[in-house]
Amino acid sequence: MARSLSKSAYRPHPVMNVTPLVDVMLVLLIIFMVIIPMMEKSAKVDLPSIFNVDEAPKGKDPFTLSVQADGSMFLEQDKLSPEKLKESLATAHEDDPMKRLVLRADKDTHYRDVRTLFKICQEIGFPGISMRVNELKASSK
Repeated sequence: MARSLSKSAYRPHPVMNVTPLVDVMLVLLIIFMVIIPMMEKSAKVDLPSIFNVDEAPKGKDPFTLSVQADGSMFLEQDKLSPEKLKESLATAHEDDPMKRLVLRADKDTHYRDVRTLFKICQEIGFPGISMRVNELKASSK
């Protein structure tokens, strides 16, 4: 009986080596940190921030119209000249008339320019126009 106790005391215990798992997870994390910002389909814009941002509407991915601080405009990633703005938006709307439009305007863009773009998009007939903003977090005091 004493002999069986000594055998079980020296029995090897399985130990899981988590180092490869941690290595793989770190590599995936780095890949996602690099890839996710590149997945944005439009121009770089510093969005305004507000409290209580509405949830993004469900459905098809909308068209994205971006306006940078210097006034340059992009439909998705294509740069638009002010002369071709209406034509490009009308063509996009004709291709998919039920697709909404999201306006991403830089926080330094004048509101009169944003209001003009809203009017143009309404005249073309987009079924919905939204403005993309960042959520402003309440500062903890």
